[in-house]
Amino acid sequence: MPDCVFCSLLNGDGSAEWLWRGQSASALLPLRHGWLALGHTLVISNEHAVGVQDVSPHGIQEVALLVQRVAQQMATTIGASGVNVLNASGPNSDQTVDHLHFHVVPRWADDGLDTWVHGRSSHELGDGWFDELRGGLASTISDPS
Repeated sequence: MPDCVFCSLLNGDGSAEWLWRGQSASALLPLRHGWLALGHTLVISNEHAVGVQDVSPHGIQEVALLVQRVAQQMATTIGASGVNVLNASGPNSDQTVDHLHFHVVPRWADDGLDTWVHGRSSHELGDGWFDELRGGLASTISDPS
């Protein structure tokens, strides 16, 4: 995708601090002004997809596995006792780069970071939304476990 910053970086245009370059997913440091903590890492899909809704099944599997490996290494190498995994996908989600990516943010006790959303959406859904969502999900998954 020509106007996508992550696609450009994956194609070698511009510079990035790559932690890992894989065939389907990669990990890099965000721009320094965007760090939420030292070690904050972006895990991106190597295929262009805007969000979790439109990435291929293989792509999301590889991204999720790399998120897990990054989190494990944050515990092992830099002593993070936890991580926050953050994602915004699609319009109205506050996504700033239209390319699937997850922020993996290392956490420590009393680190002063609060990443939990405060407040609640004012959007209302009509009666039956739960059954519609459950039915739609069941129709797309052959084995719900």
